[in-house]
Amino acid sequence: MTGNLTTIGFDADDTLWHNERFFRVTQDRFAELLQDHTPVELDRTALDHKLLAAEKRNLGRYGYGVKGFTLSMVETAIEVTDQQVPASVIQELIVAGQMMLSYPIELLPHAQKAVEQLAASHRVVLVTKGDLLDQERKLAQSGLGDLFDAVEIVSEKTPETYHEIFTRHGEGPERAMMVGNSMRSDVVPLITAGGWGTYVPHGLVWEVEYAEAPKDSPRYNAIEDLGQLPALITRIEDGL
Repeated sequence: MTGNLTTIGFDADDTLWHNERFFRVTQDRFAELLQDHTPVELDRTALDHKLLAAEKRNLGRYGYGVKGFTLSMVETAIEVTDQQVPASVIQELIVAGQMMLSYPIELLPHAQKAVEQLAASHRVVLVTKGDLLDQERKLAQSGLGDLFDAVEIVSEKTPETYHEIFTRHGEGPERAMMVGNSMRSDVVPLITAGGWGTYVPHGLVWEVEYAEAPKDSPRYNAIEDLGQLPALITRIEDGL
């Protein structure tokens, strides 16, 4: 281990592989299934807001991931139809959720090369939220599992969580960097804990994960894609 940084943490969904687009496809299916069972004044925007409110409400109950999303779709369908939604529609929503658990993994550009390159010189840790079994499935299918020194599937990404993870798997948050597409979960909390946060935009961002960029922090960086990550780390370690 050399330089200022000894441990690099990677987010998984929409940082290493595609994920949010499957939620968007399923949400379109949700709207399609309900269009004949909801009042005419409930347009697509209003329906999306109802579903988002249910998702936020249920995070403390079900956590992040497909299962919570599926239950939120069912709950919203019951709510917006005044409990008149047909059982066949509920069944279709469950099937749509199950399909999300079987979509093949597609790595994002430069993901494999970046992890391989950094694994040769740093500890690399995967830190992700979501359903335990689904995250384990995606990691296994990604082909990246053997590159990580540790894998942490957590219920929430907080400064305290990062402090514990990077102390256990590294030399504390001060010598760690977290890389991800969520400003709220991947970047801001580790900077708050004293580490480095690097934002990699994905394009599709769940509203819950939005936060302002900590542009005043000297430990905040943004890159266009993971192909730029090794050079960024080199510059940081060289004090440039």
